[in-house]
Amino acid sequence: MSRTDIPTAEILGAQALQAAEACGVDTATIAGGQAHRSPVNGGDLGGVRWDEISVVGDAVSRAHAAYLAWRKVPAPARGAVIKRFGELLTEHKSDLATLVSLEVGKITSEALGEVQEMIDICDFALGLSRQLYGRTAVSERPGHRLMETWHPIGVVGVISAFNFPVAVWSWNTAVALVCGDTVIWKPSEQAPLCARASAALLDQALKECGAPADVSQVVVGGPEIGEALVDHPGVALVSATGSTRMGKAVGPRVANRFGRSLLELGGNNAAIVAPSADLDLTLRGVVFAAAGTAGQRCTTMRRVIVHTSVAQELTERLVEAYGRLPIGNPMADGTLVGPLVHGQAYDAMAAALSQAETEGGKTVAGGERVLTDVAPDAYYVKPAIVTVPGQTSIVRTETFAPLLYVMTYDDIQEAIALNNDVPQGLSSSIFTRDQAEAELFVSAEGSDCGIVNVNIGTSGAEIGGAFGGEKETGGGRESGSDAWRAYMRRATNTINYSGELPLAQGVDFSV
Repeated sequence: MSRTDIPTAEILGAQALQAAEACGVDTATIAGGQAHRSPVNGGDLGGVRWDEISVVGDAVSRAHAAYLAWRKVPAPARGAVIKRFGELLTEHKSDLATLVSLEVGKITSEALGEVQEMIDICDFALGLSRQLYGRTAVSERPGHRLMETWHPIGVVGVISAFNFPVAVWSWNTAVALVCGDTVIWKPSEQAPLCARASAALLDQALKECGAPADVSQVVVGGPEIGEALVDHPGVALVSATGSTRMGKAVGPRVANRFGRSLLELGGNNAAIVAPSADLDLTLRGVVFAAAGTAGQRCTTMRRVIVHTSVAQELTERLVEAYGRLPIGNPMADGTLVGPLVHGQAYDAMAAALSQAETEGGKTVAGGERVLTDVAPDAYYVKPAIVTVPGQTSIVRTETFAPLLYVMTYDDIQEAIALNNDVPQGLSSSIFTRDQAEAELFVSAEGSDCGIVNVNIGTSGAEIGGAFGGEKETGGGRESGSDAWRAYMRRATNTINYSGELPLAQGVDFSV
């Protein structure tokens, strides 16, 4: 199959049903309802039933009942469920990746990589199930011991976005379940079959391990489903991934009812390219980070801040590399850039390009829509490069498309200031062979982002590190490191074994 050979809706629909059924989905029970569009060709994959908003309250009640039993299960036994889930994901890696490609347009290697992230987080969470450590502290009172313990928080609501339709849910779910919580998932409207298939595999793992029913649930629907989860007092934690605009609505609503929120929002990520940078390495790092996933990652590189001494050479090499990027059917061998998710994404990209030129920028590569003759209802575009005179208004705005702005700097402090001078704070990188520059960039005086890389791009985070960002990115952390603490509550315990009752701070309250 060539990159320009775009399958019909009937073929894609049959592939989707086959892959979903292989994962254990009873497709007859979810058929009908909402039209279901594939970005691969813009056609309908077949109707998928959405849940009514009334389902949310019942789901929360059942999740809470399951939580009361699940929290009593020892954490290593909870880890056994996640271990089995990881095994099932490994068995069905190709099936689930097919659904990711069909529903959101990822190229095959990236779709397989997303499922591998799910498998990796299962490995991480399995180990975590024996490492939910507290701590002890020295008491000022004789015969007393202080300690901290961690306990499950309750029902966790997960709201995920289209660009990582399964991995982000798994980051939350694998860790939350091991911590003793239960989970209700509101997936992207773009990827209902991805959600149904993932949930079916986890349901199988839960059943095989004898776990309580309703430990994990999925509720498919529109924004009103997410809003119901956000507002429900029985949802202890809402983990929401999406736009900054969405996060500004979710955060206050959850806080208003004294719930917790974990927000993973927008990114406007930059790479600084120093005079000493290895330009071969830089080229590969920038092209993948900027054009991979058709620019639809929250960690996509959107700005290159390059030293004036190497700006012309790097820009020319980027333009040449962009001209060789294979664009087309994401499931065809050799494709590196698949489609945008829908027409609105293309319109946003076109508007950003127009505004950039109005603000003094110059488009030096890409931006055109392609393959309209074979896929008129899909939105394939050439990744764009725009040289800009500085950090103009549009450059400070995230456009969720393969649109890379190139600007120059003369001094490393100026470059760091440009990196930080955007509302978002997710990911950043520097390409340099100067140790002092690298150390400065990762120090407190350097990048203000949650992810700060040296000699790699802004995307491609590993499971072991906590993922998330600062400022309008929301401040949340998921996946590795100590991100598990977001899914638990902390208790400080004082244990008196002295037989006496001395008070802290020397207070005397004898009666």
